[in-house]
Amino acid sequence: MLKEFKDFIARGNVMDMAVGIIMGAAFTAIVTSLVDDLVNPLIGLFTGGVDFSSHMIRFGEGDNAASFMYGNFINAVIKFLIIAWVVFLLVKGVNRMKEMAMEEVTEPEPKEPDAPSSEQLLAEIRDLMKNQQAPS
Repeated sequence: MLKEFKDFIARGNVMDMAVGIIMGAAFTAIVTSLVDDLVNPLIGLFTGGVDFSSHMIRFGEGDNAASFMYGNFINAVIKFLIIAWVVFLLVKGVNRMKEMAMEEVTEPEPKEPDAPSSEQLLAEIRDLMKNQQAPS
């Protein structure tokens, strides 16, 4: 079982996936900062200082009251849209690079010469027959 685990870990796609997850976590931290520190203040500027994270509906009173934190949900949607947009741009860029690489690799096949016409073939046969019949 240990050998199977080593084989599994040694596969290239497992390492690629691990790197992707780590980069995704780091990217999520950057997007969170972008939304919380830059996007939300800009939205607040246009909406009169509204901070979405403080928006909530409280059910009940006191310390044990339930809170419906819809402002945090709005922030999460903004973060998702930013991440989705960046991933879209990355995939689009990778696809474009693959297309460019395929265009470079794919060389046009050499064009075969056109086949001779019937008249040309008959003329060649005639000439060959004349050469064979000619006295040497």
